[in-house]
Amino acid sequence: MSLLSRRKELKFLLDENVKKDLLKFLKSKGYNVTFKPKGLSNGELAKFSLSEQRVLITNDIHFTNSSLFPKEAIFSVLLLKIPQSDSPETLLNSFSRLLEEKSSPKDFKGNLITLFKDEIEVSQIPNLSQNPV
Repeated sequence: MSLLSRRKELKFLLDENVKKDLLKFLKSKGYNVTFKPKGLSNGELAKFSLSEQRVLITNDIHFTNSSLFPKEAIFSVLLLKIPQSDSPETLLNSFSRLLEEKSSPKDFKGNLITLFKDEIEVSQIPNLSQNPV
């Protein structure tokens, strides 16, 4: 599969707390990317992520709570742990490295990916049945 095909397949959803520089960057690279208006609940964002198979990009650690957002409730979460005070180039460089490693929906589906300035951590989002009661 060509790089262009993978880019069309991989879809992103930006939370309201993500710098718009990332939206412009992803669009310029040919990715299907959108954001929802401010005020949408986290639950509504998760439903949209799941129904459209979009990777939710956020700075909000609430999306890492698997009792609120188990694998059945969200497609994928990409948590940005790059300080908002850093330059936009820092975020875009880190994101470029991520996209070199992970380029298709299956690389993201069901995963919590934490993106740091110089590191990427990947873990599976637990199923609802795996969450302690």
